[in-house]
Amino acid sequence: MKLDAKVLRYMSPEDFRVLTAAEMGSKNHEVVPSAIISQIAKLRHGGSHKVLSELARRNLVAKVQHIKYDGYRLTYGGYDYLALRTFCQRNSVYSVGNQIGVGKESDIYIVANEEERQMVLKIQRLGRMSFRTIKSKRDYLKNRKSASWMYMSKLAAEKEYAFMKVLHEHGFPVPEPIDQSRHCIVMELIDAFPLRQISEVADPGKLYSTLMNLIVKLASYGLIHGDFNEFNILIRENGDAVLIDFPQMVSIDHPNAEFYFNRDVECIRVFFKRRFQYESLLYPKFRLDTEREFDLDVKVAASGFTKEKQQELEKFQEEEGQLAQELG
Repeated sequence: MKLDAKVLRYMSPEDFRVLTAAEMGSKNHEVVPSAIISQIAKLRHGGSHKVLSELARRNLVAKVQHIKYDGYRLTYGGYDYLALRTFCQRNSVYSVGNQIGVGKESDIYIVANEEERQMVLKIQRLGRMSFRTIKSKRDYLKNRKSASWMYMSKLAAEKEYAFMKVLHEHGFPVPEPIDQSRHCIVMELIDAFPLRQISEVADPGKLYSTLMNLIVKLASYGLIHGDFNEFNILIRENGDAVLIDFPQMVSIDHPNAEFYFNRDVECIRVFFKRRFQYESLLYPKFRLDTEREFDLDVKVAASGFTKEKQQELEKFQEEEGQLAQELG
């Protein structure tokens, strides 16, 4: 869905109490009974029923039909608003501007704080493409093995923020992470273009070496990007590269570390040959060129994004990948 931040101005404290109640209830219920929402929200005179109807009209919650009880499900729209309100309360975000990007599983907006500093708001929307593809296949939706897409979007945001923070603190060319709430991240706005949009560079060999060295440096710090390609590399006007998008990042101790490392390397080799007609016989090999010197993967786990969360997210991503293959 498209974020409409204007409605946020007209929402009352009661609206947010009910939205928060629906969010809390969803931890134990796929469809949260209206009675539980009312109990958590603690509004007088049954006021939550009226609020729920209005929130449903705005598509911030969805009333679910044909079940044994009257209940609601929090929508991505409602989740967006809860995250935005948290950012506002923390003074991270004051205004929301135009949408500047849309991916398979995320939306990108320009936002600003009260000092008018422009930043990027990234909203994770895991499962969006899968849901659109299979929305008529109700059996799949009823029998998901993983937790909800919304919860997994939250894990993806937590992971990206944790990795971006530790990489930024150690001098890697990544955006400065500013804040994170639920499935949303606020980060530095980089004045650059995605590598995929660039048709010509002054020195392809130099850029190729820079990117390969970055892959090796990440490994020396205990990390593999996992999705190192022309979509996730920004190039500044001076030619410097900036790395973005970290939901696939893994430790070099991961069981599939060699596969992910080699895939990152091959993505760059194939792109440079196709786009710039540049091909080099020199490229890093996992078994020869990865020697751990630092433990950033351990620091990320210590920061709160634990191995258990990582495994839960990976399981979900594997299911999504299997589904994509089944549906062609």
